[in-house]
This record gives sequence, C-alpha cells and structure tokens, in this order.
Amino acid sequence: MGSLNDKVAIITGSGSGIGKATAILFAREGAKVVVSDIHDENGIAVLSEISKSGAEAIFIRADTSKVDDNRNLV
Repeated sequence: MGSLNDKVAIITGSGSGIGKATAILFAREGAKVVVSDIHDENGIAVLSEISKSGAEAIFIRADTSKVDDNRNLV
C-alpha cells in the first residue's frame, strides 16, 4: 500500500517538469490524481502514462490564472 491511498491530489502544471514528476509519484503512492495543465497534449500524455501503470487519474485542462478554470478544476 502506498502512503497516499484513499487520497485525491489535484496537481496543476502536471503536463511537464516538476508537476509531471509529482503527478506520477503521487499516483505510484496510491493517490487518485487530477492531472491539470494548460496544454492538452502534455496533460493527456501524463494521464496515459499514469493510467498504463494501473493508477487512477483524470485530465482537466485549466489555466490557473483564470478564476472560472480554477472553479471547474476543483
């Protein structure tokens, strides 16, 4: 069992860099991950990588500089 079982993590900017690494690590540790990025292609690629490992994840496109996108994300 991972240390994040039964947790949900919303990770913004998870299409690349530190956000991507964090999303993958959280999924590996058992969290259900909300992959969020402004770039659909990057976010969907990370979602695919997480899903292939057997973990649970969804992708939501969001620009965190926009209030409505943040509301939709949460």
